[in-house]
Amino acid sequence: MTELEKGPTGRRRGRGARERILSASEQLFREQGINRTGMNELCASAEVSKRTAYQHFTGKDEIVAEYLRQFDPSVLSGVFDRTDLTPRERLLAAFDIPPTTPLCPYIAAAVELHDPQHPASQYARDYKKAVAGRLADTAREAGAADPEQLGEQLALLIDGAAARTRVLNADAFPAAAAIAAVLIDNAIPATAGDDRRREEVSS
Repeated sequence: MTELEKGPTGRRRGRGARERILSASEQLFREQGINRTGMNELCASAEVSKRTAYQHFTGKDEIVAEYLRQFDPSVLSGVFDRTDLTPRERLLAAFDIPPTTPLCPYIAAAVELHDPQHPASQYARDYKKAVAGRLADTAREAGAADPEQLGEQLALLIDGAAARTRVLNADAFPAAAAIAAVLIDNAIPATAGDDRRREEVSS
């Protein structure tokens, strides 16, 4: 076997190479950013040759898009698919994010790339719309008068809290959750709110 058929450490190409590339991209893109990470460094970290990398991906753009795609394909299923919470509680659970959580990778990628036509930018837009959509669906389930508007408001709060937490190095999610609770209660008609309160008392 020639050296071109091996990675830098002699690993046979194709055996987990794609997974190693994506794992390395997750670490490097988060630690130092997308633009500062070149293909040479990415391949070295993944322990694959550039030839092997290009057998799995057409280029760095595709790696960036796949890097984002792997984060949450089910759109916060750990929040929205919970059956032990009322719809209102699920909306508030979306704000239960540890302050040590890195900046949302979709926001970080969109800010870095400066190209709305980049496949990763498109994927970030689709994901953010999907989050707002799931918030709206849950708001509708909770009885909100205008679930689409509430979904957009809550999505904006989540992204704002994520950015503010990163910039100030201080947890902004508790304040965002308090604002969200007010928005949610104002958006839910009194009868729906009464039903919700009865659910919480009986649970």
